[in-house]
Amino acid sequence: MLKGIYMTLMIGPVVPIPVPKPVLDALTSVQVTTAAGSPSGFQLTFTLNNRSPLHTLFLIAGAQTPMLRVIIVVTVNGSANVLMDGVMTNQQVSPGSKPGESTLTVTGEDLTKVMSLIDFSGLPFPAMPPEARIALIIAKYAMFGMIPLVIPSLFTDFPIPVERIPVQQGNDLEYIRSLANDVGYVFYIDPGPAPGTNVAYWGPEIKVGVPQPALNYDMDAMTNVESLSFNFDGSNATMPIVFIHNSLTKIPIPIPIPNINPLQPPLGVISAPLTNFKMLKDTAKLSPMAAIGVGLAEAAKSADSVSGNGSLDVVRYGRLLKARQLVGVRGVGTAFDGLYYVKSVTTTLKQGELKQSFQLTRNGLISITPKVPA
Repeated sequence: MLKGIYMTLMIGPVVPIPVPKPVLDALTSVQVTTAAGSPSGFQLTFTLNNRSPLHTLFLIAGAQTPMLRVIIVVTVNGSANVLMDGVMTNQQVSPGSKPGESTLTVTGEDLTKVMSLIDFSGLPFPAMPPEARIALIIAKYAMFGMIPLVIPSLFTDFPIPVERIPVQQGNDLEYIRSLANDVGYVFYIDPGPAPGTNVAYWGPEIKVGVPQPALNYDMDAMTNVESLSFNFDGSNATMPIVFIHNSLTKIPIPIPIPNINPLQPPLGVISAPLTNFKMLKDTAKLSPMAAIGVGLAEAAKSADSVSGNGSLDVVRYGRLLKARQLVGVRGVGTAFDGLYYVKSVTTTLKQGELKQSFQLTRNGLISITPKVPA
């Protein structure tokens, strides 16, 4: 392992424990992917002797325990980072590169997978706004150290019991995501901050906050990325049009929704020109407040006209780059320097190597800030 970098692997049903040394010695690579808008995933690769009992242990444990939990913690320069807290979904054994050896590949997803196992369709939530329903659903998973972080919607719809009683449709994950879509929110589970705990976030996609240390490109000794490239696509800028149902005239009223989300302020001065209009006809069946929330979320999606891709060595960068946060970029020119939103990060850990590939997004060219934190 690299100097100053240590990894802890814990596996077990519900409450995992550190794996024994033979399992850790057989581990050859770890890959974890975290991305906005999709579940996080991981892959563990072991090289084992064909007669090793670990094959049987993993396969039997995975078959007998549908929720075999895995926690991956990486410590960089004394700072512990919970990369993954999830469950195994697949184990595969294949011949290795040397005689008498085989490769065991274990893949899995974050704890959202656990929330999709049981269908609770028909469960009523009388007189409960979406925020209360979300908190009640997440409380079921307290055994996994899940802590709810629920942000009330600006356009909350309070159901009146004498008029209607909300009823769950589908499993917990499907229902939570449908409630998030109705108000333009997102839902994801962020592992940590301590091993065994998780933050279940239901709220707007936030693109503000303290930026991570800057990614430096082509800056001689200060360069801390291996590759970095950017692309500007101004052909997808869209203004959504929502429809509000008028109960008196029975005629839907179209309302254009500009991208004015205060939690997603512009990061670039020159945004892409508006070229498309999108009719969100399904919003006519929603309340006016919910329809506006959906329109704001749709407007924010099409606003990201600048995208970047790159890779870095964690040793040189000095810490792990994290998804769903801001980061500064320097050294790529006036048009693309500045702050970006980290859309996805894939972390790969091998013997003597810890690297990350990442994707960045922004809603315009030329930074709105003259400087970014180093």
